[in-house]
Parts: sequence; C-alpha cells; structure tokens
Amino acid sequence: MASRAFSSVPPCCTYWGRVKLPLNPELRKQSITLLNCKYTVHHNNIWIRYVNGLKHNKTIAIRMPQQKDIVKIAIQMPGAYPQLIQLDQKKPLSAVIKEVCDRWNLQGPDNYALQYADGVQTYITESNRLDIKNGSILRLTKAPSRCAEDLFKGIQSSDSGVRCDSLKQLASLSTDVTFAQEFINRDGHSLLVKIVEDHNESAVIMTHTLMGFMELMDHGIVSWENLSLIFIKKIASFVNAKALDASIQQVSLAILESMVQSSSSLFHHIMQEVTLERLILHLQVTNQQIQTKAMALLMALLQTAGEEKRRELFDFLAKKNLRQYIYKNIIHSSGPVGDEMAHYLYVLQSLSLNQLEPRMRTPLDSYSQDQREILHALRQAAFETESENSLSTERRRSLCAKEFKKLGFSNNSNPGQDLNRTPPGLLALDTMGYFASRNPDAFSRFVLENSSREDKHECPFARSSIQLTLILCEILRIGEPPSETGSHYHPVFFSQDRLLDELFCICIQLLNKTWKEMRATQEDFDKVMQVVREQITRTLSSKPTSLELFKNKVNALNYSEILKLRQTERLHQEETLAPPVLELKERLKPELLELIRQQRLHRLCHGTLFRKISSRRRQDKLWYCRLSPNHKMLHYGDVEEEAEMPSIEALQEKIPVADIKGLLTGKDCPHMKENKGKQTKEVLDLAFSITYDVEEYSLNFIASSRTDFCLWTDGLNVLLGRDMSSECMRSELEILLSMEIKLRLLDLENVPIPERAPAVPNPPSNFNFCYDFSQAEQ
Repeated sequence: MASRAFSSVPPCCTYWGRVKLPLNPELRKQSITLLNCKYTVHHNNIWIRYVNGLKHNKTIAIRMPQQKDIVKIAIQMPGAYPQLIQLDQKKPLSAVIKEVCDRWNLQGPDNYALQYADGVQTYITESNRLDIKNGSILRLTKAPSRCAEDLFKGIQSSDSGVRCDSLKQLASLSTDVTFAQEFINRDGHSLLVKIVEDHNESAVIMTHTLMGFMELMDHGIVSWENLSLIFIKKIASFVNAKALDASIQQVSLAILESMVQSSSSLFHHIMQEVTLERLILHLQVTNQQIQTKAMALLMALLQTAGEEKRRELFDFLAKKNLRQYIYKNIIHSSGPVGDEMAHYLYVLQSLSLNQLEPRMRTPLDSYSQDQREILHALRQAAFETESENSLSTERRRSLCAKEFKKLGFSNNSNPGQDLNRTPPGLLALDTMGYFASRNPDAFSRFVLENSSREDKHECPFARSSIQLTLILCEILRIGEPPSETGSHYHPVFFSQDRLLDELFCICIQLLNKTWKEMRATQEDFDKVMQVVREQITRTLSSKPTSLELFKNKVNALNYSEILKLRQTERLHQEETLAPPVLELKERLKPELLELIRQQRLHRLCHGTLFRKISSRRRQDKLWYCRLSPNHKMLHYGDVEEEAEMPSIEALQEKIPVADIKGLLTGKDCPHMKENKGKQTKEVLDLAFSITYDVEEYSLNFIASSRTDFCLWTDGLNVLLGRDMSSECMRSELEILLSMEIKLRLLDLENVPIPERAPAVPNPPSNFNFCYDFSQAEQ
C-alpha cells in the first residue's frame, strides 16, 4: 500500500516526492513511462522501482481505485461554471462536497449537499450514492438540514406570503426522504398538524399544508397512530363539508385513505367521523379526481372492515343506491374511466361478489327444513300435481322421485346429494330458486320441454344448473381476493343488484337453446357446457353495459357462430405436417425470427409506461423506459399520470446496454424477493429486472400486461444476444409461418403434397446426346 508520505495529500492524486501520478490508470502508465521508471502492474497495483531523480531504492505499491468505484459526473451551481469530476465512491461524501466547495471558494461545506439536477431531484446520501451513474448531472444546493430549518422558520412567519411560499416549497421537498427526516426531526410535522387543527389559514395555504403533511407521512417515519383525535376530526370535517375548496377535499380524502390502511383503530375513528352518504355525494360530482379519491377511501374502508362489518356496509350502501350512482356518474360519464378508477371499480365488484362465497362453500344440509322446502318448491313449480296430502306415503315418495328425475337430479330419492359439491354448493340452489320464482313460465317450459324428449336427448335442468352456476362463479372469480393491480371490471355488474342470479336466468335458457342446436345427448353434456362457457366469456369480454345488451349478444352468438369463430382461429393456427412443408418452415424460421427481433427492438425504442407498485398508494407511481435509436442506451425516468410519450431528452436516467449483465423474471427479481410472500401470482408473472455493471445494480419492472412483459423480455434478450423465449414470440412465429406457408403454397391449392420427395431417376447409360436448337428455330 502507499507509504505515510501520501497521508496528507488529497485523495484525488498520489504523490511521491516531486512525482505526481494521475488517478487514471492509462495516464498513470504514461507518466511513469515519461519519467523512465521501471514498473509492473499486478492485481490493480503499480509497482515502481528506482524513480529517476530520487535517491530512494525502495519499491512502492500505489493502490489504484477499482474502475467500478469511479463515476464521471458533472456538478452545477447557479452562477458558476460546472465542474466535471471523477467521483470516487469509496471517498466519504463530506470530503467530495468539501472539494467541490473549495473549487468554487465556498465557505462552510457542511451547509451544502449534492442533489440530482434533473428528474426527481433527490438528495445524494451515503445510502443512495451508489445509484449515481456515469454522465449524471448533480447540483450543489443547500443541505437538507438548512432547508428544513429555513422552512420551519418560514412556516411560522407572521407574513402570510412567506408562510404560503414556505409551505408550497415544503410540499415539493417532502417527497425526498432525507429532507423529510430532517424536517420531522425538528418536529415540523407537529407544526403542520397545529395549522390544520387551528384552521385559521386561507384555502391555498391549507392545501399546501395538507399536501406537505401527506408527503411527510408517506415515508413511514412517523406513525399515523400518533395523530390526535382533534386532527382526525378536522380532516373528516373537510371531507364532510358541503362547500369547500376541491383541492382541500381531494388531499383530505387521500389522508383518510392512508389512515384507514395503516391501523384498525384509526378505521373505527374514521368510520365514526366520516359519513358514507357524503362519500356517495362525492361520487356524483364532475371532478374526476374527487370521484377517484372518494372511491379510494370507500374501498379502503370496505377492505379493512371485518366480514360482519363489511356486510353491514354493503347493506347500507345498497339502501343508499351506491350502484346506481356509479352506473350513472362514472360508467356512463362523458369522459373515459381512468386506470385508478377502473381498479377501484374492480375492487368493489370483487368484494361485492365475494359476499356470495359462504353460500358457494356450503353444501346442502339434508336435515335443514328450509333447504328441503326450497327443493320441493322447485318440484312443485315445475309440475302441477294433485294434492299430495291425499296420497299415501309410498305413493307420495314415488311421485316425488319421478318428478325429481324429470327435474334432472341424478339421485331421485335424495336430490340434496347433488348439491353436496362445493363449489357451487347452496349457490346453485339459490340460482335455481331465483329462476323459478322470477321466470316461472321459462322455468316450466324448460323442464316440461325436456321431459317430453327421449331420455338420451333430455337436457337435465338440475345438473345443468349446478354446472352453469359453477361456470359463472369461475368467470366472475367469486371467492378470489381482489388483486393489487387488477382493473378488469364488468360494466354490466353496476347495471343491476343481483348479477349472478340475472346472468343465470339468461344463460340457463341459452344452455337449453345451445343443447338443441347441437342436438346433444347425455354423453355430450361436457361439450355443451364448454360451448356455453365460451359464449358467456366472449360476450362479457365485449363489456356490455346492460343485461339487455348482454342477452342480445350472447343469444346472437349461437353454436354455428362459435363453430365459425373456432374455424377461423384454427385456420390462423393451422399447421401442415407434410415433411416438405416442415422443411420449408425450418428454412423460413431464421428470416421470420429476425423480423420479430426487429419488431421487439422497435417496441423498446418506442418505450412503455410502467407503474410502481405501492402498498399504500397507487397514484403518482408512473415511470417510462425506452431504448435509444442506436440501441446503445436504455433511458428511463418518472412521468406524470396523463403525460404524453416523453422524449429521450426528458428521461434523465440511462443505462448503457453494454453494461447489462442479465435478465431476471418472476420471483428471482430483487423487488420480488424484498416483498416475498406479499406479492400475488399475477404480479410475479409480470415482474422482470435487468442487472448491470457488476450485477450489483438492478432496474426493476412490473409490466402492465402479459403482452408488455413478453415484448420487453424478448427485446432485452435480443440486446443481450440471447434467444427469445416468450409465449408471444412463439405465437407470433407460428402466425407468421402459417401466413408465409399459405402464400408460398397458393399455386399448389388442391394439389396433394407427397409425404416424400419423388425418387430421382437413375442416370442414363450414356451422355452422348444433345438437343439441336437450330431445327427448333426453323
């Protein structure tokens, strides 16, 4: 290592006597060569012997910093020329700031800090300094401690203009955890709480106060449970107020949402202070931000509540016509439904349908008088029989068994056994009872029509109803907890109160119609149910907004239409297995794979918007990533919710493609390991990361869809020189191959392709022959 003579020398250069050696290894070699020194390089050390002009015959080991620890950056300061420095990541940050201040002749380096100049202007600390990349532009600015002290004093100023400016700046700076920690250390959050509790400020100052408070609390430094009941009541009063600034109500709703999610005790306080009627009124306004925040708070209350309390809330909201207001003011609003609102509508749909889960998981109890009465009511509604009281016990039992058989129960003597299967359990009994009571004519027609058919062509009502109920439960995902990223809701759900029962009434009649169209027998039962599932799924995917629209679409999608759709899809995926065609496919594959590779790279150059997953808040968590046109840099950075596609210049962060070392997916990703056990399978399937430099750093992604996941992982594999492996690539390759094969074989339509190539004839006995062209020309 270096001798003691080096200890007092600035770390940026190494001295020995009058010899000054640069830090850069190549320049150092040149300097030593110019000095005519004998040297060797060994394990990142330069060993110098017999330096000319000095009387030391001593070997010196000069340690050179590892290249990965050196970052080339620029540092700006208003009114001064920027500095271009090589930042040694092993050097204390305070020493780096002191050197920068010395070059600009600034006193008191403790009063300064480094901060990113572009994008999210985060303070540089010892904990995040390793995130600095080559080419980063930093700014020398006031230290967070100084900023916190100045703002703390400014907020207490007697001048309202100074207070307003200080609070506005606080709301901006509080997004940085370093500043937030400094401000909270001065008990600044308590000062904000006092401002809210006193409520003596203007609407603008109060808005900035609440926004700053929200940003400070979002870091988790201070527990929400430390807040006073007076503060909670004041925030709730802002939400309950009939006439108040929209910005104040918007931030207040977000604060209450975070409170509810953080603590069960706060949930009970807020339930006492916030009126649900007021939240419903907020859903009827035209301000979409207010609507979204009101829905967010409502969903937080529903998700935090226990099972019994949740049922009470749903009953109350049903009486207050929540569904109708959502259907009118959100589903059918003039503007499109945003991503956040779509997520909350999906959560509401999921939580509502999951209220049916206990019935779905409960088998029929043969000893329950109520359940037996429902079964017999079904039988009596289907068949008009003479008074059973006048019949003998044996005759009554025989008649019941016969009629239960006609109803489609497999166990005539004990039909309840058919309902022991869970799911759908008692839910199947409920749907059959609803259909029989709401559509008695259709119910009787279904049963009597099938009773008159031959046994093998009879469509069993009970068996079909049980299976159809199960299919509807699976399609509507009853019993599945809502996903953190889900946004797939059915508009038809908000058009009426009992979606499952109403869908059953339509689909059981569709099933009977499809059964007749297929001329099905008992052996075809599973095939018919597959067709019905496909009819329902395809129709719901078109997002009908009313039951009437669903009914018209699903009935138009008859069995012949399903066959046409299947045939069309089959033609797209059709694969000819003749050896010559397979050989042609293999020859075409490299060209088509190259086409897919180029498409993937073009997609990466276009870029994609990604969403950061937060356990507390979903808003303001967007970032964009795109590949440079020369395919040498990945550019990325945070963007706003409704921002257009940012230019490369607007994305301040970048990673050289040459530095990318690997691609990780699923549970192997660093951000999935950090939240092990907390992420759903859906999120795991969309997660991927790239590692770069020496595999110590990673850029983490969560795709918005499986398609984006496949496009990005394929594109990154192409950049890394690896084979693409996604299911989208395989699907696209098969489609392109199929299209290319069909184009190549157009001239061979209706010409059978032999399994083997024709045999090559034996050569002639001699080659003494020619063609006389002169005679042909005559």
